[in-house]
Amino acid sequence: MNRPRIFISNDDGIGSPGLLAAVEAVADLGEIIVVAPSEQQTGMGRALKGDEQGSLTPYDLGLTGYDIRAFHADCTPAMAVHHGIIALCSDRKPDLLISGINYGENIGTGVTASGTVGAAMEGASLGVPSIAMSKQTAPGDYHDYTEQDWQASIHFTRHFAELMLTATLPHDVDLLKIDVPETATSETSWRLTRLSKERYWRTSLKDPGPHSKIADAEVTIEIDHTKLDPQSDVYAMTVDSVVSVTPLSLDFSSRAGFEQTMEVLNAVRVN
Repeated sequence: MNRPRIFISNDDGIGSPGLLAAVEAVADLGEIIVVAPSEQQTGMGRALKGDEQGSLTPYDLGLTGYDIRAFHADCTPAMAVHHGIIALCSDRKPDLLISGINYGENIGTGVTASGTVGAAMEGASLGVPSIAMSKQTAPGDYHDYTEQDWQASIHFTRHFAELMLTATLPHDVDLLKIDVPETATSETSWRLTRLSKERYWRTSLKDPGPHSKIADAEVTIEIDHTKLDPQSDVYAMTVDSVVSVTPLSLDFSSRAGFEQTMEVLNAVRVN
């Protein structure tokens, strides 16, 4: 009962090497519970959807000698976290939730679409300190289990897991979003960053129009470096190639003062 309970999920599915890397990073730190989607669920954000007739199906991760229980379910990442915690942790909540390690960085304005971040947000909403771990990869590798060097990501997953298990985050820091550059090693430095307001991924169609197919959309990365905030996650990853650690809050409220906003709203005359 004194050992930390670590809950691990992802959005790439139970068979993802990135998920296995996350488990390997912390397997000896405590009791490990894994609940992940049965299949790829990239881009599902914090959607709470799943097969209403489905259940948690045991899964063999192939690791022996550790206290690990692993399951998969036909559901979104956030639902895997939600259902997994209420179904398997009724005696006590996890001490830490790790979502990832994701194929592909989650930076800029697109993070609300991320199933990796969505799963971590769901854990945070249930009162569990949470980490969303992502590894920079080529856009063409976001949906496939391509071969990757996970060593740097494993190092930083363990580093921040140990910190989260021993420290209490400040008020209004509900989760950490951590992105590891493709070129990172265990010696790469990390930096606290802000979530960039700049768009990172761009989607284009060869033949735009009402009959265009979503499957034909091409995703590319286009960055206007002149607009980047040097404290942003995009700048840290794409300019300085350091590990980006972004504290996130579940509170989406604007930081603008109420008085200022009220002045603008009251100035509008509606007929």
